[in-house]
Amino acid sequence: MVEKGMQSEPGLVVVGINHHASQVEVRERFWIGESRLYPALHKLAGARGIEEAIILSTCNRTEFILWADDPGEATNSVQEFLVREHGLQPSEWTEFYHYSGEEALAHVFRVTASLDSMVVGEPEITGQVKAAWAKAQQAGTTGRFLDALFQKALTVSKRVRNETAIGVAAVSVPYAAVELARQIFGSLAKRSVMVLGAGKMGEMSARYLMNQGASTVWVANRTIEHAQALAQELGGEAVPFEDRWQHLAKADIVISSTGCPHIILSREDAVRIHQARQGRPIFMIDIAVPRDIDSAVRDVPGVFLYDIDDLEQVVERNRSERLVAAVHAERLVTEEAHSFLRKLDGERVVPTIVALRGRLEEILQQELESYRSEAGPLTPEQEQHLETVTARLVHRIAGQLARELRQVPERPEQDQLAAAIRKLFRLPRSVKTERVVAGLAQQITARSH
Repeated sequence: MVEKGMQSEPGLVVVGINHHASQVEVRERFWIGESRLYPALHKLAGARGIEEAIILSTCNRTEFILWADDPGEATNSVQEFLVREHGLQPSEWTEFYHYSGEEALAHVFRVTASLDSMVVGEPEITGQVKAAWAKAQQAGTTGRFLDALFQKALTVSKRVRNETAIGVAAVSVPYAAVELARQIFGSLAKRSVMVLGAGKMGEMSARYLMNQGASTVWVANRTIEHAQALAQELGGEAVPFEDRWQHLAKADIVISSTGCPHIILSREDAVRIHQARQGRPIFMIDIAVPRDIDSAVRDVPGVFLYDIDDLEQVVERNRSERLVAAVHAERLVTEEAHSFLRKLDGERVVPTIVALRGRLEEILQQELESYRSEAGPLTPEQEQHLETVTARLVHRIAGQLARELRQVPERPEQDQLAAAIRKLFRLPRSVKTERVVAGLAQQITARSH
């Protein structure tokens, strides 16, 4: 496991695996589909060290984004979950990365802004992040901290697109698939297309192909109503999933992006399809995770199969232009992450300030009682005057110390000053009070806009 900035106190933790260091055959083992998502969220949110949890699982990554009261325990809980639910092996665990603190925060911002995508600048990931957050909210596994974090991450993503050229230079995964098809066939005019699955990726791929001249589109899906809805949008024809074979034999291009957890097209299937085509080549692009098409299909003559990892070759063509914009975007994300963390650090001292204010009020009330016992009964006007004076004293002293704490530039110095105040005024230090930060995070986000 790659560890970055380990911390022992409560905070943000990200544990994940993605396309940068792991092949698709590894990533697909840890893909968490819709049917397993809510149980997984509940199991993680109830595990040791974890208070809040969001799972982001796409074709390129599976990430566990956690607010942890104990980051070490939280990471162990993720590992135990993967061993139990996905058969994680020790050698595979080394491919998972772990970020905490500011690095975790910056990572979430980078992912949401599409700076960590296979296709830098592609717009799909922002929608996927938003959907992952919404599903965690529905599952009841987020709290005010992760809600505030993801609200801020989406705001940062929007700023990146508005203030840099990264969106203009982006190439989407479906577009990259079309580029591969053009390498095989040259012109795509009058080519026929078979779309397996009625999801967004298949839809976008089909639209790109039609824009390049493809004339016939068939859509097959296990739910025929979904196939009919997409076919109507594309001006194509819906096909019952069990009748897909005859249309596969007629298709020049097959785009497969179903949500099936197993292979739906084997090497033997590809051999029969190719024979039925009487030697005419067929191009298959598998953009599903887990994969829909057996990798052994590559060995069938006349069948050109590419999976999602192969898209990297197409992406490289426009990488230089995107990277120029990405440099600016990276600086912006780093600034936003640091700024957000500083605001969060400022709120860490709130429990100390609240306790200090309470302690000062207690001291002054004790002094007032002593004064009353010595001076005798006071008039209502005198009582009001004393109450006003003591309230002002509490406000002045607590306010000045609060400003000093918030303005300390470095976190260690801030912690030292807070500890000195707690010691001087004999304030209690509770781990729970430090978690007040989570409850204040939404206010931080609101003030940062």
